[in-house]
Amino acid sequence: MIELHTPAEIERMRPAGAFVRDTLAKLSAQVAVGVNLLELEEAARHEVAERGAVSCYWDYAPSFGDGPFRNVICLSVNDAAQHGLPHDYRLRDGDVLSLDFAVSVDGWVADAAVTVIAGRTDPADLTLIRSTREALDAGIAAAQPGNRMGDISAAIGAVAAAYGYPVNHEFGGHSVGRTMHGDLFICNDGRAGRGYRIRPGMVFALEPWWAKTTARIRMDPDGWTVRSADGSRAAHTEHTLAVTEHGPLVLTA
Repeated sequence: MIELHTPAEIERMRPAGAFVRDTLAKLSAQVAVGVNLLELEEAARHEVAERGAVSCYWDYAPSFGDGPFRNVICLSVNDAAQHGLPHDYRLRDGDVLSLDFAVSVDGWVADAAVTVIAGRTDPADLTLIRSTREALDAGIAAAQPGNRMGDISAAIGAVAAAYGYPVNHEFGGHSVGRTMHGDLFICNDGRAGRGYRIRPGMVFALEPWWAKTTARIRMDPDGWTVRSADGSRAAHTEHTLAVTEHGPLVLTA
């Protein structure tokens, strides 16, 4: 079932969006060579506890994961594209790190992700990250009342194609509300004019992600971390947005 939220409910989602935005900004600023992923996990836990928020990842147990997730943030390094399990690893010069964070504040969820680089930057990695950001902007612009969900997918996929990056269809965007993952799935590539009609009151997360040279993925032995099958680096950018009568309202911007 695809939920439609009232303007008043969307207003109540703003604090969650702001908290996710601010926390990701704080954590991104801490990313540096030598920082341990467990330090970032601990910092995220501190922020959640201080705010009185509820982590959407703690105890998360979807069909694709190996048991309940026991962290509050996903930290994916280099060829890890999704659901990176925080572990004892110190960031090295040039590492690409994606931070994916979702919480509930006063019963309403927001979900967002950013990709940053520790230390020296490789132009190819910067281009990869930029492509996901541009794709997210394109997807948001397509989230207009009266359009179709396929218009969003096509807009995101067109940016990936323009950069020459292949797109995986197994993981993508999703509806958001009282829970992190609703029934609506939004692929990062698709055909314009297809799918559900976009209506005011819809709230969903768009999350363009891809690796440099493959759309195929493999799972780590930890049962969670999704990596590019060929070891090429990946990037991931995400925002939660609400569709209003006047167009998309990005709650995590």
